[in-house]
Amino acid sequence: MIAAVVMLAVACSGGLQPADGGLKAAATQYEVYAIRYATLPDFPVAGLVGDDKSDRKLDIAMMVWLIRGGGHNILFDAGFYRPQFFKTWKVHDFVRPDEAVARLGVKPDEITDVILSHAHWDHADGTDLFPKAQVWIQKDEYAYYTADAWQPGGKHGGIDPEDVDVFLKANIGGRLHLVNGDQEILPGIRVYIGGKHTWQSQYVSVATRSGTVVLASDNMYLYENLEKHAPIAQTFDRESNLRAQDRMKAIATKPELIVPGHDPAVLTRFPKVAAGVVRID
Repeated sequence: MIAAVVMLAVACSGGLQPADGGLKAAATQYEVYAIRYATLPDFPVAGLVGDDKSDRKLDIAMMVWLIRGGGHNILFDAGFYRPQFFKTWKVHDFVRPDEAVARLGVKPDEITDVILSHAHWDHADGTDLFPKAQVWIQKDEYAYYTADAWQPGGKHGGIDPEDVDVFLKANIGGRLHLVNGDQEILPGIRVYIGGKHTWQSQYVSVATRSGTVVLASDNMYLYENLEKHAPIAQTFDRESNLRAQDRMKAIATKPELIVPGHDPAVLTRFPKVAAGVVRID
């Protein structure tokens, strides 16, 4: 009798079903774009690659990354735009980050999420250009730069007070997500603790049609860092940075899909789709 009931249920359901109750939905795959919004000319390579003693200079690319798919327009890092930075740095070919993203037909209020690799001015200053976005930052990064960094003995080089105020307002407004270490924050989007470029930087992996892409941001400035297994020149902990690079190689489907944060070669290694824009995947 029990066997008959089971057979009837199977027949009515249209056939045998997996033990988990049904076929799992296909994983979300994203499009990934690198968007160059400015250039810092004549930047010393010794300030990017640890132990480099040369006098080489490079016109470094200032980039943000658009990750599109699954109903989301996700921006990894938000660039900068406030006037004080143009007084300190020589900046060429500047396009405000929200206007640069618009080259791909995405309006500022259509950005659903901003993932911040870290709190430095050139990666976090443009956060408020995307007013409807949910903002993702490592919990320890947020805690340090909204408190201890400004106390005696604290380290807040490269952190702008106006940007910290933006973090606070996003938190009060219910748009800030504090990430506690390595985790999947959206389907197919994972963040990982980085190599101590700041107090608790992070990088991201993205599921794409070509496999897993790793966007390193400042956890790896140049392809040269990876090729020479050289830490970035600006880190609290050289060994943690090298461990992060090694982990990136384990995460990415292939080394070519590990994307550094400031290398102008990114714009020539991948197909161009618009002015200053290449498709990573």
